[in-house]
Amino acid sequence: KEKVTAGDVITIDKASGKITKLGRSFSRSRDYDAMGSSTRFVQCPEGELQKRKEVVHNVSLHEIDVINSRQQGFLALFAGDTGEIKSEVREQIDGKVVEWREEGRAKIIPGVLFIDEVHMLDMECFSFLNRALESDMAPVLVIATNRGIAKIRGTEYKSPHGIPLDLLDRLMIVNTEPYLQSEIRQILTVRCEEEDVEMADDALELLARIGTETSLRYAIQMIITASLAAEKRKSAEVQIEDIKRVYRLFVDVKRSTQYLMEFNKEFMFNELDDSAEYDTGGNGKEQASAEDGVSPEGKGDAMTTSP
Repeated sequence: KEKVTAGDVITIDKASGKITKLGRSFSRSRDYDAMGSSTRFVQCPEGELQKRKEVVHNVSLHEIDVINSRQQGFLALFAGDTGEIKSEVREQIDGKVVEWREEGRAKIIPGVLFIDEVHMLDMECFSFLNRALESDMAPVLVIATNRGIAKIRGTEYKSPHGIPLDLLDRLMIVNTEPYLQSEIRQILTVRCEEEDVEMADDALELLARIGTETSLRYAIQMIITASLAAEKRKSAEVQIEDIKRVYRLFVDVKRSTQYLMEFNKEFMFNELDDSAEYDTGGNGKEQASAEDGVSPEGKGDAMTTSP
């Protein structure tokens, strides 16, 4: 395959017998052989010809498991469906990897496992993580949550962040701080570039202030809506009037909560006291009673009324 001829410099792999052509020797550069422009001339090696070459292969433990659990061997990685891997195969591979590491033939580079909203896990998942972290080949675990003192899912026990204390004791907790208005402005600038939205400086400053008073997610979602508002009035750039219009049309969580507190009696389903009155839709006001489907407590129960 290499089309080796006299005067070529080659290497032979002692383990596999593979022949690799390095190029043409400089001593044959004056020959009148037909050579193409791609011919490479190399210096003929001197001294000891046998050299040791170290080859490094980067593979994951899962790939090793797949290769040793299928008859296709290495080609099983390209089949797509790896199927189920038996626990006996995993134990044998783990033992072999430990042996290679002790001999210095292999080095384990831990991966990273990131779990967002970790408070949604139940006690069995936390127990599995506790056991997995004790392994020598365990990945670096990074978890994130926005909960305070909360119940562990599936139990009645309360714990910081909704995580069991024995798992919290294994973690390094990173404290986070709210973004400053200047930092929010930088984030919004990058987001505008990603969304391909042209925004005026005063509009961007107003949007950054809105993100400081409400939330960064709300400010990011306003970028596209403000862009659509500017597009509707045939403008290629988002102006401050577009931000104000979108701010009036779409409320944030704080304004929505304030609206619900102000007009809570206008909604069909709401927590009412026994003495509360409601409008039945033009038939005058009627007192809530047990006959209308309201329990004597009157709190936390769905209310149904007959026509």
